[in-house]
Amino acid sequence: MIKKILLGLLVLVLLFVAFAYTRPAAFEVTRSKTMTAPPDVVYAEIVDFHRWPRWSPWEQRDPAMKREYSGPTAGKGAVYSWAGNSDVGEGRMTITDTRPAERVVIQLDFTEPMAASNITEFKLAPGGQGGTNVTWTMSGNHNFVGKAMTVFMSMDKMVGNDFDAGLAKLDSVTAAPRSGSTAPLPTGG
Repeated sequence: MIKKILLGLLVLVLLFVAFAYTRPAAFEVTRSKTMTAPPDVVYAEIVDFHRWPRWSPWEQRDPAMKREYSGPTAGKGAVYSWAGNSDVGEGRMTITDTRPAERVVIQLDFTEPMAASNITEFKLAPGGQGGTNVTWTMSGNHNFVGKAMTVFMSMDKMVGNDFDAGLAKLDSVTAAPRSGSTAPLPTGG
């Protein structure tokens, strides 16, 4: 009887592994929102990692998170590394391409809780009444463990909810009046 149970469990495990291998490797998560602020104001918040704590959906999950900035202050080559609790993990973001008031591309590398490399892109376009249409996309490829996890959870729902929260906060931050701030916008490069 025990042999039959063990054989049945082995067959279930093998079926699960086979099914997980058939899952797509590539993924993409995209969310969009129309901001009230103009593109240059929204761009300035995205292209400077020092400003991310004001709106990033992950910043509040670990107030003790360690942050390190290197490279230029903003724009192409700027780097933001973090190490935090299990909610935020550990990793590094590097801005790889920018187009002022239009686009910011980031290489996103996680080291904890699981190694992964993804591309994150923010696209900005003029919106109605002087606002900005912002599209936030993350794309990458799952390894086998990532494919297996998608059997039980939706990457789109999991990350997409954070993107929605981040875009809402970004809109709130950029819509606020800026008293005494006349600093030039980072142009990247």
